[in-house]
Amino acid sequence: MNFGPWELIIILVIVLLIFGPKKLPELAKGLGKGLREFKKAAHDVKDELENAGDEEEENQAEKSTGKDNRNTEKKG
Repeated sequence: MNFGPWELIIILVIVLLIFGPKKLPELAKGLGKGLREFKKAAHDVKDELENAGDEEEENQAEKSTGKDNRNTEKKG
């Protein structure tokens, strides 16, 4: 979906006519907050998936070497 400059101008004029000039800053602020929250959530999900992948690789490495560092016991 590619919007050229004329399409954007027409959309902005329609939005201006519908909401009026006093409401536009409030709408833009809400849109900015929504986008910021969406980006943060997407970043958090990406980090979580990367961490899960790292943990899976560590588990595979432990299984292949026969070591399990989580269940080591001290003998005395």
